Amino acid sequence: MPSFTAVEIAERLGGRVVGDPSLVLNGFAPADSARPGELTFAENESYFQRAVQSHAAAVLVADDFKPDGSKTLIRVPNARIAFAQILPLFFPEPLHAPGIHPTASVSPSARIDPSAHVGPHCSVGDRARIGAGTILNAHVAIAEDCLVGEQCRLFPHVTLYQRTSLGRRVRIHAGAVIGADGFGYVFDAGEHRKVPQVGQVIIHDDVEIGANTTIDRAALGATVIGRGTKIDNLVQIAHNVTIGEHCIVVAQVGIAGSTKIGNYVTVAGQVGIAGHLRIGDRVTLAAQSGVMHHIPEGQKWMGSPAQPDRVTKRQLLAIERLPDLLRRVHELERRLAERP
Repeated sequence: MPSFTAVEIAERLGGRVVGDPSLVLNGFAPADSARPGELTFAENESYFQRAVQSHAAAVLVADDFKPDGSKTLIRVPNARIAFAQILPLFFPEPLHAPGIHPTASVSPSARIDPSAHVGPHCSVGDRARIGAGTILNAHVAIAEDCLVGEQCRLFPHVTLYQRTSLGRRVRIHAGAVIGADGFGYVFDAGEHRKVPQVGQVIIHDDVEIGANTTIDRAALGATVIGRGTKIDNLVQIAHNVTIGEHCIVVAQVGIAGSTKIGNYVTVAGQVGIAGHLRIGDRVTLAAQSGVMHHIPEGQKWMGSPAQPDRVTKRQLLAIERLPDLLRRVHELERRLAERP
């Protein structure tokens, strides 16, 4: 693991050192497992007290914590953001040598940048293009006419169906399937007739997609994931869905076909969104919500069926009072029955 002095870390984070600037730090760990010579971090008073009592040599903290003299502090405006920035220094991603593994199957018409890495047993189809610095881990399958931009990383067993397009710095975790057929059928003469799914999936720059997530290609046109959006594991995104920029979609979410989601939307775990809806910018959907209506921008909805959070909270409070209300009604009925 690489080592850095306290002042080197502070300079990278735009922070300042309180204590020994030449202190060498050779690791990063949580307070309860930090060893001498390692850096830890604290974002609240409880964490700070644990960090001060730990074996760590230095603590990454926000500006509002007072030094006690026992630890070198690296002061930053926001400890959580600094934590995210500093981890790659101590835990850099493994390097992959440019080139194509001998076991990979690559079409003669595919174009792969010389700086890209194509791992064991990968498959790259006709006319596919792989950008500079992109890494395809083992058993990745890239179908014909796919475009994979620069500095992407596809983990083992990722599958891109034909005509899928990835922007730059896209990360797709193991087992994800991008561009499979949308679930489209019409009932005809007593059976379900398949509607051919001839569109594509377009994923813009800086998107991350979790393990075993599926994003279906459009019937016509494109299913689109906007720049900077982060999608967790086990998410299902149906055909012709559009998700805007910088959204968060948490695990086990299901989004039905042709729904349009705005920018900076948060969709919490196990939310289900019906098809052909419009979800505005900066909407928050609480966990396990069942969304069946359009939602204007900036609102928070929860419940199943989902409603504005203040409405659902009032209903939940009313339900909590029901047992007492039923007892009171029963008592009133008994008194009335006893009257002459």
